[in-house]
Amino acid sequence: MSTMLRIAMVSPYSLGVPGGVQEQALGLATELSRRGHDVTLVSPGHTGRHVPDDDSIRERLVGRVRAVPANGSQASLTFSVAAARSAARAVVGSGVDLVHVHEPLAPVLGWSFLAPGPSGLVATFHRSGIDALYRVAGRLLRHRLAAIDVASAVSDAAARTAHEVLGIDPVVLFNGIDVVGFRDVEPWATTGPTVLFLGRDEPRKGRSVLLEAAGRLDPSITVWVTGAPPAGWQQGPGAVVEFLGVVSDEEKRRRLRAASALCAPSLGGESFGIILLEAMAAGVAVVCSDIDGYRQALDGCGTLVEPGDPVALAASIAAVLAGPPPGSIERGRTRAERWSMSTLADRYEVLYAEAASAGRHRRPG
Repeated sequence: MSTMLRIAMVSPYSLGVPGGVQEQALGLATELSRRGHDVTLVSPGHTGRHVPDDDSIRERLVGRVRAVPANGSQASLTFSVAAARSAARAVVGSGVDLVHVHEPLAPVLGWSFLAPGPSGLVATFHRSGIDALYRVAGRLLRHRLAAIDVASAVSDAAARTAHEVLGIDPVVLFNGIDVVGFRDVEPWATTGPTVLFLGRDEPRKGRSVLLEAAGRLDPSITVWVTGAPPAGWQQGPGAVVEFLGVVSDEEKRRRLRAASALCAPSLGGESFGIILLEAMAAGVAVVCSDIDGYRQALDGCGTLVEPGDPVALAASIAAVLAGPPPGSIERGRTRAERWSMSTLADRYEVLYAEAASAGRHRRPG
């Protein structure tokens, strides 16, 4: 796209807390800024800077952040309706060409942007799976959906969720990854076969399933696990488990590059599985649960296991460490290239042009 756009990228979740939606909003904003677009990243928060410090992206923090349970996870949101409305008025009033709201049903920041106005409006749905609160939010906000000029979803599973709750059919895109950043990085030091788990310590991420499976693996294997040890944890027989705590983005990339296999044993609630593509970009074998979002992301380039089965998980990990399926690593690298943030930005620029045009037609005069 040759026309520079003024874009407000809205994340309902705090950029100060790791998460898939936040990473997509920041990654897309960075790529669009690199292309010459003028980008403001709007997210919950009171202090701190979470965007690149080269001034290529402006950051607007809105309201205080609270962590609440959501979809089997913890969501860092603001519940200040007044602050959200004030931010929406200021951002739209600044003359942006379009607003891109991620996860528009998540309270409450994005809600204030769901209104017709002089800016185009793009909404991206990330969530897979429905709970009572999500249905309630859908009913409360259904009348505002007419304000959305273009709706997209990160996966087929997310699109089905949006359709069931809201009756809309978003354009299905994908989650983008920084392919080069996962390929051209110095690997972390290892002492032998190593399995990596990257995720929050939440039941739906299946970390406990991997810890149980680790006891069935050979002692020569090391299992790297993010987060702290469970209460009362003791190293038993089987693989050596190392708890990493919270890892930086650089450490995450280096450990991925060094691992023999990535294990993603989630029990459900994953709309796509961006970590699988990151592993494939790094040239790492993947063992993951056989759930909708992961199946779509993997597309035959790894090993699927029945969710919640530590015996089957251990057997699959051992088989992959003995030798990944022929050609799976090479196919994985090729597949990851298709999901680059650059390719995603290409797709969004087309949608942005449509939304920005709709916004211009609403402007007086």
